[in-house]
Amino acid sequence: MTAIVNPSIFKFLTVLKNNNTREWFAENKNYYQKEEELIKDFFTSINTDLSNIDNISEMKTYRIYRDIRFSKDKTPYKTYRSCSFKRATKFLRGSYHLEITPGGSFLAAGFWKPNKDDLFRIRKEFELDSSLIKNILSDKEFTTNFLGFHDISSLKLAPTGFDKNHPNINLIKKKDFIVLRKFNDKEVISKDFHSNVINSFKIVRPFFNYMSDVLTTNLNGESILER
Repeated sequence: MTAIVNPSIFKFLTVLKNNNTREWFAENKNYYQKEEELIKDFFTSINTDLSNIDNISEMKTYRIYRDIRFSKDKTPYKTYRSCSFKRATKFLRGSYHLEITPGGSFLAAGFWKPNKDDLFRIRKEFELDSSLIKNILSDKEFTTNFLGFHDISSLKLAPTGFDKNHPNINLIKKKDFIVLRKFNDKEVISKDFHSNVINSFKIVRPFFNYMSDVLTTNLNGESILER
């Protein structure tokens, strides 16, 4: 039987949003634990099926507790539940992400805040040739699920050493390379949500394969990794 997201998670997160205090949370710890168990069961089912189509090294369910040390928002708890799935081995790069929240659920895949060396390598690839990534992002099946790179953050100016007038400068200025698909609440609690998530993650594989190849080779296409 295909796992489903229990509608009760939306009620819990909405109630939590309206009562986001340590006192309320302590009084309702059993309520939280019940909902947490249900949503973790769903995340685990996604991990199981995703592992059948990709090599996954780690599933991470993020804690509900917010880090408020450097935040102006001092509410102690997240009003969403999220999970990531990291691809395995040094040859497979990128990770998958799933987030459940009332009115704003989504899945994402790609490269968030790549390290300095990876970011430079990606930018050099796009400077040299953007035809492959543009073909992937414009594929019909891909565009039915994703709308190109999600514009999380980009530099206002061209990175140091890159021509501000380069035809691919909009790609080169990006700091993250994430594709995203949104879902409404009705879609999330439907019996098809599980298969829709897995299918979307399957569709993103050509993007991951391409980016993994970029990040494990030099500009001449020669491997930079030792087997």
